[in-house]
Parts: sequence; structure tokens; C-alpha cells
Amino acid sequence: MNDVMDLQDVWPEGETALATMFRHNLWANLKLFDACVALDEAQLAATAVGTYGSIYDTLNHLVRAAQGYLFLLTGDSPVARMRREDKPALAPLRENCRLFDEGLMAVAAGVAPSAMAHSVEEDGRWALPAGVVLAQAINHATEHRAHIMTILTQIGIQPPELDCWAFGDRYGAFTPNDESAG
Repeated sequence: MNDVMDLQDVWPEGETALATMFRHNLWANLKLFDACVALDEAQLAATAVGTYGSIYDTLNHLVRAAQGYLFLLTGDSPVARMRREDKPALAPLRENCRLFDEGLMAVAAGVAPSAMAHSVEEDGRWALPAGVVLAQAINHATEHRAHIMTILTQIGIQPPELDCWAFGDRYGAFTPNDESAG
């Protein structure tokens, strides 16, 4: 397993705020995957009231959804479309998560305000603002990470710290501002 901390040791110069949100999303998702690798089958099958489902099913759902958002935004995917009935092991699921989240981060870094996403559904073709899809991707991942962290807590496992403060601190994004002192 790649250490999530080795992804990038320096804050990217000139990165947009939206791309930073997706960099956090990537970091948090991979860090959560890394925390779940040590779980046994019973722990991966654990669930709690008010959550999506088991830890494994929630991770799988989170990754499949990221692929769907990337496809809406780009019309493409780095791997074959994942299906609901697919049950990959955690390592390939984590790798897909990395690929899809990196793709979403790249879209976020260059998206124009007027960009549209496109969907073909049973009831027709739809166009929607890319910003709505990007916002949904962040919201969806955050919600399901919270579900998994709730389950981990309920089964007696300390979940990783995934908030934006931990992310910013990890990458040295906080620097003293001497001008505001005093």
C-alpha cells in the first residue's frame, strides 16, 4: 500500500481553492482506506444505525460514485465502469479511489464557471452545471467518510483524523503571519 502521506510533500504553488478541496478529498479518502486495511471481515461488515451500510459497502459505494461523477464531468473513466455487484478487494478499490479522485481534482483545477456536465439516463439526456457535480462529489464523500468513522467508533476503533485542519497541518499550509502579531 502506498503511504498516503507520500502523495505530495509540498503545497502546490498556485493551486485554486477548488482544487485544494479536491486534494483534501483525495487525502481523506486514502487515509480512511489505509485505516480500514487492517480490519478483519467482521469489522468490514460492521454497520451502525443511520449509516449507508457496512464499512466495505460504504467504501465501495463511495468509489463507484466518484467514478460516476468523473464520468459525468469528462465522459471518461481511467478504468472500466464499476458495477454495484462488483466486490473488489480493498487494495484495487483504494487504487480506483485514487484514480477517480485525482481525475476529479484535475477537473476541479481547470473547470470553467460555465462548464456543463452531461448525463444520459432512462428518462433522457441531461445537462447540469459542473459546479453542482463537483459540490455533490465533495458532499457525498464527506458524508460517507463520516458514516465509516461512526461505525469505526462504534466497534471500538479510533478513526483517523480527516478534517481540513489536519490536512492543512500535514502539508505545512499554516505559516505564522508576523504582520498580524501585536
